Amino acid sequence: MNIVCIAWGSLIWEPGPLKLASDWQPDGPALPLEFVRDSDDSAELALVLHAPAPPMPTRWARLDAAGLDDAREMLRRREKIRPEYRQWVGSLPDPVPPGLSAKTPAAIVACIADWMAARDVDAVVWTALPAKFAGVSERAPSPHEAVALLAGLQGDERARAEEYVRRIPGDIRTLYRGVIEERLGWTPHQ
Repeated sequence: MNIVCIAWGSLIWEPGPLKLASDWQPDGPALPLEFVRDSDDSAELALVLHAPAPPMPTRWARLDAAGLDDAREMLRRREKIRPEYRQWVGSLPDPVPPGLSAKTPAAIVACIADWMAARDVDAVVWTALPAKFAGVSERAPSPHEAVALLAGLQGDERARAEEYVRRIPGDIRTLYRGVIEERLGWTPHQ
């Protein structure tokens, strides 16, 4: 089975337990992305799918996975998603495990399905974590709140958050990234 993972953030430079069978390719589907998730396990403001945002370029890589369930589990472990939130790993042909509601909006799933149909791909997985801010899931910060959060970080936390923003591929030019660059000077690595 030919299974791929779509990525736009730290999966690209830190795949961890995700077993890649190819390098990351630059022609993934254009998906709505924004820096709107206050991470649970670090100080970074993560880049996630965010339906109101304009489409941005993504990357994809083939996975060394026995099947779709194996690929979903690898991605769940890599993203440190608790087992009770398995719907935060999106996939096609099966968007979510049975009995759970999809976290990826139908229009985004359709975009991924169209991209998948144009390639020799049997299945695809992606991270479907929602926006989160101030401990509230599915609440996106405003650009001002996002910059204030990042500007208030100190020491190692600030350094890790800055490195995360700078390592996001330079062709991902979100509104929030522009504000972060303008106010904090965190431009992409060359």
